[in-house]
Amino acid sequence: MNAGATLDDDDLPRQPKVLLVDDDEVNLLLTSIALRERGFAITEATSGQQAMRLLADWLPDVVVLDALMPELDGFDTCRQLRAMPGFESLPVLMLTGLDDDASITRAYEAGATDFFVKSTQWSLLAGRLRYLLRSSRTRQELERNKARLARAQDLARMGSFDWRRGTGGPVFSVEGLRVFGLGPEDRLSFRTVLRMLPQDDRDGLLTVLREVLKHSSVLATDVPVTLMDGRQRIVHVEAEPEFNEHGNLVGYTGIVQDVTDRRMAEDRIRHLANFDSLTGLPNRRQLMWRTERALEHARRLGHQVALLLIDLDRFKVINDTLGHGAGDELLMEVSRRLRSCVRHSDQVMESALEAMGSRSHRTLEAVGRLGGDEFVALLPEVGDERDAERVARRILDLMREPIFVGGQECFVTASVGIALFPRDGATMADLMRNADVAMYSVKSSGRNAASLYTPGLAGKGREKLELESALHKAIERDELVLHYQPKIDVLAGRMVGAEALMRWQRGGVLVPPGDFIPLAEETGLITPLSEWAIREAARQARLWQDSFGFADSIAVNLPNRLFERTDLVEHIHDAVTTYGVPHHAIQLEITETGLMKDLQNVIPSLHRLNEIGVEISIDDFGTGYSSLAYLTTLPISELKIDRSFVRDLGMTPQSSAVVTAIIALARSLSLRVIAEGVENLRQMEVLHRLGCSVMQGFLFSKPKPADEIEAWLQQTVLPRKAPWIGKVGGPDFGETLRPFDGRDSRLKPAGGSDGR
Repeated sequence: MNAGATLDDDDLPRQPKVLLVDDDEVNLLLTSIALRERGFAITEATSGQQAMRLLADWLPDVVVLDALMPELDGFDTCRQLRAMPGFESLPVLMLTGLDDDASITRAYEAGATDFFVKSTQWSLLAGRLRYLLRSSRTRQELERNKARLARAQDLARMGSFDWRRGTGGPVFSVEGLRVFGLGPEDRLSFRTVLRMLPQDDRDGLLTVLREVLKHSSVLATDVPVTLMDGRQRIVHVEAEPEFNEHGNLVGYTGIVQDVTDRRMAEDRIRHLANFDSLTGLPNRRQLMWRTERALEHARRLGHQVALLLIDLDRFKVINDTLGHGAGDELLMEVSRRLRSCVRHSDQVMESALEAMGSRSHRTLEAVGRLGGDEFVALLPEVGDERDAERVARRILDLMREPIFVGGQECFVTASVGIALFPRDGATMADLMRNADVAMYSVKSSGRNAASLYTPGLAGKGREKLELESALHKAIERDELVLHYQPKIDVLAGRMVGAEALMRWQRGGVLVPPGDFIPLAEETGLITPLSEWAIREAARQARLWQDSFGFADSIAVNLPNRLFERTDLVEHIHDAVTTYGVPHHAIQLEITETGLMKDLQNVIPSLHRLNEIGVEISIDDFGTGYSSLAYLTTLPISELKIDRSFVRDLGMTPQSSAVVTAIIALARSLSLRVIAEGVENLRQMEVLHRLGCSVMQGFLFSKPKPADEIEAWLQQTVLPRKAPWIGKVGGPDFGETLRPFDGRDSRLKPAGGSDGR
């Protein structure tokens, strides 16, 4: 091999660095030349002292030492070399001319890796050096892998152990001892491990171990241990059996790992998945699991299960008024009270449940949070409905006590619906639905009570659901109609406007407004219904304008939520523009209660409507609990005296006093005033005497379809056949009303009159 030859091994240096030490200069020269020719980089030293000086600043790949040298021989040089940091694993080949066992033993005792008898067989020497280099590289890699494994086990809090039959207890690695809080010098016997376990877990582990040994099966289990320093940990133990050539069990090899953090994280995840983060109560998922388990036991054992749906009555008011922080405080206090009403079990696992025996289902009893302000109480075994009612009464009594949230005393009641298995349903979905029906029956009856589900309640619920579904389609099917009730100026004896009242003609039958308007408000359908009413009123104003010169306004009742919409002005503008009528042809009525409820949100829309000429009328005036200051600042044109004040006019002085005050207030603020609900001549005459001459009510006309209004005008008003005409005096009706001929005649609007 020439000087440029290289080693065949890819993992070895291209030219391994060799420190060659020999006091014989001729032998040193010959050996150097031979090794250089075989691809080694040689550094020469003629004594042990010179070699040690070189090694102080340099690390070769291999050292070749002559055993016999003056002063510091090869044996002593090797000993000093091994004592130097970093040289513990450096390959050292001892060259000796002594081929005896004592010299060989001495070389190994000095720390030599191998020895070679001096000769001129240079290829053998080069081969021995390559072998040493490969062995060294393999050993270094093993050491690195061992260190990495130890580090990985340390990071994973894992260690190994080995157990052989007939040799006593298990033998743990250093990392395994560390899992149990012990050091490398400590010993850990099986008895010591058992003492770290609680008594119940100790007995369980022994049972598992006996079964594993009996069947020579794999061991995998978690055990809770208390370490010597008092820390409580969870250790995962896993081991596989080892067999001899005859198939007999000879022992186990396995690992131990501290899985405390992982188990805590798993428990945390499991808790988040099954329990409400705010109140700590079981959530919907956990409630479903518990209810299904309770129903399974009830079917097998033949008892009843009760499900109580609990809804807070005034939570939204408190949440909106005091803020979400106070709302959360309230929910936490409510959950605490509800928890005290039942034998609440925070967490039940399926395996533990099955191990508890035949009455284990009782541990499922709990109160949980469905979401928002809705809670559920699960009673997995009740004798009859009276047991469920007793729990409901306990809940209601506790809820009536004051609650302090946000530094303020609050009162929150609850509505409770009760459903029983199997009477009211065979599945959780059935029980939840029927408990919900019962709860809403309490809501509609005044709240703060409990109700058992009955089939009759379900019938009402289905009717409501069907009505809601049909109401969604009412506009598409053109089932909505407007009936109009005239506004009458009794002095002039003429109609000076009309109020549009919505009706629903469903299947040829008129559905009363009281049956579908509240439902429309509840479901949000009131918005499209009101938009339709505005368009239809504008269309009718145009028809009446063309028919008999109608120049007044049609009033449309709007809920306060529509006044909050930014597109209300645009919608009215589009409607009146489409049918070519002025903006004042549409008047908007809003109740005093609705106005005051959202006054700040309504004010901007009122001003925009006033700017385009749409007048605003306050309906049911006098019935709300509000300040009169808003009348001086808002763009209001008209007040309507509520029918409750009109009903007793002429019979009680109090009614006359209230009406007199309203009329005087309206006059002082330059507002029109109109009385509604006028049903007899006595009321009409008293109103006129008090200063109100514009009225509406059954005395004049019931709400009628648009075509009947025209017939009423032609047949009753124009011929002066109405019983109220002429009863309060005034101008000559013949001069005020022109004949109605269906072509060019016009019912002229009255001039200014008292209260108009």
